[in-house]
Amino acid sequence: MQRVCFLLKVKPERLEEYRERHSRVWPEMLAALREAGWHNYSLFCNDDGLLVGYLETEDFATAQAAMERTEVNARWQAEMAPFFENLSGRPDEGMVPLTEVFHLD
Repeated sequence: MQRVCFLLKVKPERLEEYRERHSRVWPEMLAALREAGWHNYSLFCNDDGLLVGYLETEDFATAQAAMERTEVNARWQAEMAPFFENLSGRPDEGMVPLTEVFHLD
């Protein structure tokens, strides 16, 4: 299983709404993520907007490609894009994995 961690930056003035939107992610988006092989997907956010994402998947590129083929992902990404700083394109295109340097197990 591949562990993936990435950083994005939510605009501080949009952070409250961003958190609210993620308290009610569309059921069809949740289903699409699961079907595409995204496991243990979590988002963490500082009050300054620093967003840390984590997920586990068999192959991140394959999991991303599976989501890119869904209509629900296109809608979700279009709605989420205005929440981010320094983002050219869709938020899912900005998910650049960090290099893992340690894992306990």
